[in-house]
Amino acid sequence: MNQADSDIITTLLGNGGYRQASSEEEAGIILLNTCAVRENAVERIAHYLQHLKGVKKRYPDLLVGLSGCIPQYRRETLFDDFPLLDFLAGPDTYRALPSLIAEAASGCRRVSRLDFDTSETYVGVEPSRSATLSAFVPVMRGCNNMCAFCVVPFTRGRERSHPTEAVLNEVRALSESGCREITLLGQNVNSYRDPAAGTDFSRLLDAVSREVPGIRIRFTTSHPKDMSCSLAETMAARPNICNHIHLPVQSGSTRMLGRMNRGHTIEEYRDRIGMIRNMIPGISFSTDLIAGFCGETEDDHRKTLELMRDIRFDSAFMFYYSVRPGTPAARTMHDDVSEDVKKRRLQEIIDLQNSISSELFGEAVGTVVEVLAETESRRSSLQLMGRTETNRVVVFDRGRHSPGDLVRVKITGSSSATLRGEALPDY
Repeated sequence: MNQADSDIITTLLGNGGYRQASSEEEAGIILLNTCAVRENAVERIAHYLQHLKGVKKRYPDLLVGLSGCIPQYRRETLFDDFPLLDFLAGPDTYRALPSLIAEAASGCRRVSRLDFDTSETYVGVEPSRSATLSAFVPVMRGCNNMCAFCVVPFTRGRERSHPTEAVLNEVRALSESGCREITLLGQNVNSYRDPAAGTDFSRLLDAVSREVPGIRIRFTTSHPKDMSCSLAETMAARPNICNHIHLPVQSGSTRMLGRMNRGHTIEEYRDRIGMIRNMIPGISFSTDLIAGFCGETEDDHRKTLELMRDIRFDSAFMFYYSVRPGTPAARTMHDDVSEDVKKRRLQEIIDLQNSISSELFGEAVGTVVEVLAETESRRSSLQLMGRTETNRVVVFDRGRHSPGDLVRVKITGSSSATLRGEALPDY
């Protein structure tokens, strides 16, 4: 979502008469588009702002701004904590950036344009995308869930969906420009609703896949409680919708899911996984996992490891819990799991996931998969890197192939994160 927002910001600044600088030294404005979901992300921004103090001393006319979730989240303290900042813009106020920059250039620092706008979806702004083969297409913004650990409702506001026709127009234009893969985005994408068109997410996904039948379609991120049978049916029916779902679970313990206010039990999560696998054989899943949330016991942690062994996720984003100020957990719960225990539990989760991923990827050796070549491999221009429809990364000798090609690849080797293969004769 941040990448998609950065593309929108680039367009809006370009419309305002600005152009992208080729380097930090050349820039007259440095704008950091930020995330507040994890403490680590906030700390990285703080460290980078410390670096920019020295840059601004060398270039006194340089303007430094923050956009995205951190200004929305910490608006009251940012100017005091970081005096080098000249302007702030929240996720719903990117259209005001040119005027905010003009005001900052005249010496005025403002925080008044950080209110949520429940009507803002940036429809009509054509994102300035740097990638040509793949694209992120936001279809809804914000989140109505109040998961106890999560800051998103406080940084992104309430859910609002893009009009169905606007989404179809965007994917049609991407197809005409040569795009080969589209990812539909939302903080809780499967809660999409367009009342005017009578469209829920399964209907939107079906309409998008039919609008651009030659393009791979992905989507993220889904919430388990909104994962419907009709959505799985749409995925099973449409050949260009990729067979992969990112379905965050956070914990394998129903007790912990209740404390997290996730809105489902672990039995319901398992049932949804089973339903989807019955409809779509061979589908892959990834997830999010949190170690050491408030009140987590060794038994709760054991249940998470048990769930991982049973489901066998392809991959996972794994973290230990850090308090996010302003969230329900920060207001009403005690962060009572020690950091040492959090780190130990997280390492056990990481070790188990690496083992499962290695097993799953090892089982793929000898199979033939279809890979959309995306880029040259980082290690060699003689190799290409791409992904299967189940979202597994494959590196293979390029031969006569180029990024953008669909290539049949025989898998010859694997690690816990990557498959290696050889291209078969032209598809």
